[in-house]
Amino acid sequence: MNDKALRETRGVSDRTPADRTVAVWDLPLRLWHWALAASVLAAWFTPTVYDSLHRIVGYAVLGLLAFRLILGFWGSGYSRFRMIGVRLRAAPFYLWNLRRGIAGRYIGLNPAGTLMMVALLVALAVSTITGALSVTVTFFGVWWIEDTHTYASDAVIVLAVLHIVGVVGMSMLQRENLIRAMITGRKRIRGHS
Repeated sequence: MNDKALRETRGVSDRTPADRTVAVWDLPLRLWHWALAASVLAAWFTPTVYDSLHRIVGYAVLGLLAFRLILGFWGSGYSRFRMIGVRLRAAPFYLWNLRRGIAGRYIGLNPAGTLMMVALLVALAVSTITGALSVTVTFFGVWWIEDTHTYASDAVIVLAVLHIVGVVGMSMLQRENLIRAMITGRKRIRGHS
């Protein structure tokens, strides 16, 4: 196999060294990410004003979470959850070093991104499950279900804002457009492939 064919099988494009990229996030994961972002935004602005739309969006988020679990166990490369434990254990040290502007280079999620992903998925699961429960006959009007839904939903928004701030900050620190990477699925590679 020649060098060009080998690079293509690894997902590395054949451009000049400064412009070479590697495929990181596949289309299903990127579509999931942006659909989830749109759904969370819609859910945030629709309660009490457009209750039926709020419920539909909530059920859509539940479906998206189920889809993400499938991707986490049976998806492609960087979609899988196989490195979660390692990255979560590395997160405190990574965040400590990040305060001083020291950030390692990761092709997929860095430890802070992994921590954020887990926190968002848990908060979304709690928010959507309690939201679904609160409209059932059994749990309708149960104060702790409704309060948990409210607090978890607020946590989702706070985490989403922190996620955006983190993406922008890491883009500036590492001089790489991470938003574009989540649109195209490709990240720049440095050094040798």
